[in-house]
Amino acid sequence: MRASFLKALAAAAALAAPLPAIAEPVPAGAYLAARQAQYQSDFLSAARFYTRALAHDPGNRQLMEAATVAYLALGQVDRAAPVARRLTGGDGATKVANMALIAHYGAAENYERVLDLVGEGRGVGILVDGLVQGWAEVGRGDIDAAVAAFDAMGEERGLMGFALYHKALALASAGDFAGAEAIYSSEVAGAMQMTRRGVIARIEVLSQLGRNDDAIALLEESFGADLDPELRGLRARLAAGETLPFHLRGARDGLAEVFYTIAGALRGEANDDFTLLYTRVAGHLRPGHVDAVLMAAELLEDLGQYELATEAYKSVPRDHPSHQAAEIGRAQALRQAGKPDAAIEVLEQLSGRYGDYPAVHSALGDMLRALERYDAAAEAYDRAIALYDGAPSDAAWFLYYARGIAHERLDEWPAAEADFRQALELNPDQPQVLNYLGYSLVEKQEKLEEALEMIERAVEARPDSGYIVDSLGWALYRLGRYEEAVGHMERAAELLPVDPIVNDHLGDVYWAVGRRTEARFQWNRALSFDPEQEEAERIRRKLEVGLDAVLAEEGAEPLAVAGDDAR
Repeated sequence: MRASFLKALAAAAALAAPLPAIAEPVPAGAYLAARQAQYQSDFLSAARFYTRALAHDPGNRQLMEAATVAYLALGQVDRAAPVARRLTGGDGATKVANMALIAHYGAAENYERVLDLVGEGRGVGILVDGLVQGWAEVGRGDIDAAVAAFDAMGEERGLMGFALYHKALALASAGDFAGAEAIYSSEVAGAMQMTRRGVIARIEVLSQLGRNDDAIALLEESFGADLDPELRGLRARLAAGETLPFHLRGARDGLAEVFYTIAGALRGEANDDFTLLYTRVAGHLRPGHVDAVLMAAELLEDLGQYELATEAYKSVPRDHPSHQAAEIGRAQALRQAGKPDAAIEVLEQLSGRYGDYPAVHSALGDMLRALERYDAAAEAYDRAIALYDGAPSDAAWFLYYARGIAHERLDEWPAAEADFRQALELNPDQPQVLNYLGYSLVEKQEKLEEALEMIERAVEARPDSGYIVDSLGWALYRLGRYEEAVGHMERAAELLPVDPIVNDHLGDVYWAVGRRTEARFQWNRALSFDPEQEEAERIRRKLEVGLDAVLAEEGAEPLAVAGDDAR
């Protein structure tokens, strides 16, 4: 039920889609520039140009809505609200404008006005409006009316989980921790209680009820042993007997949680630029809502707005438990913005402050590996692995896998193989590791039967991964099982039609079974997809003299070509 509701909710993403053409008298230059900026999710430029266009046509409702969207996407609710107020003054008020006004009045703690908007049908949608109504009643001091509002919304199909989640939060914020725990412990509590914020809320409730041991057990059951700084801090405080405060301080925080909750539900269901609006409203209603800031930054990254993402990550206070995660995100955004040296500097400084967290050194290793600085990457992974003190957890498989890649690229195969096998000790069926180790063994012509078995297991786990299917076809080719290889290589080419390596491999397999014309066609396709220079030269040589001659020139074993009648 929730999935069908989210699909309907996601359809509202059209609000953030490019707007229809607008007639004169809007200056063409400003309007066209605004439309282009909006199309590229360049919210800063869109806001500037739509504002300029509005100066020439202040009554144009489409321009007002577009400007409201741009301001909200930037988190500038104070600039969006006056424009939204003009929009709601006429016929056909828009949901985006209503969202801006709810954010504006909610931040001012004018809960009567918020209730008026919802009651007049000038809300955002059935889910948002029901939750907003409940929290506005909390703001008015009427907890009974709030509970009634949440209960009424929970009767709507597919919305019970949202209603119960916020009802529990509202009860806890009003000091009724026993009532909140009754919801958390019920069989109908819903999946939302199992989110990170949901679990932390229940941990705080249990602590308020004097049940710190139960809170610690829930924390460990939910998050395991490898805790990040925030969770590690919570556990230490619980173990010391401290009573944790409840994180929602009132109705304004509750309203922020409404928009953050919806943003989390929309993530992956709606357009990123539409989901971004909800995170920005959450951040406006509760400026210290770091989770909303981090989600906004991630969405901005996905939209290619790396400078805005960097700003968002940088806004997380240095003393906040999520500062580490924010800095890792900022480094990634800087790299994507074409500033690799700045990204490395951020992570190196972070490793100095959080030197006892494997995730920090792992992030530095990943960054260095992406920049092909494999020596330094391996050293960073060394530091991360050393922190496990000889007893790595299951989650550490990735560190060995990543360090193995670094060693393999450095042509340090014994060390690489040892790391890959250690990764498989920790995670025996991990398809990435099975594929990488199996493929590497095939390329080195070592332990081919074992390599084939590894790759077959990887394909079984990821049958739609073009790279893994390619590995299986290539392993069969290396084993001389050319006819068996054809189908797998063709499937890999279907999954990765513009990958130069896959098309080159398919050409080799075709040649091996005597399909010479098709082989040359695939090699030409591979060249068209811009392979590495060395590989391109080899492909051109195959086109000149054939695969057999190239193998002979390289001193490799000849193929047992199936027939001489080229087709």
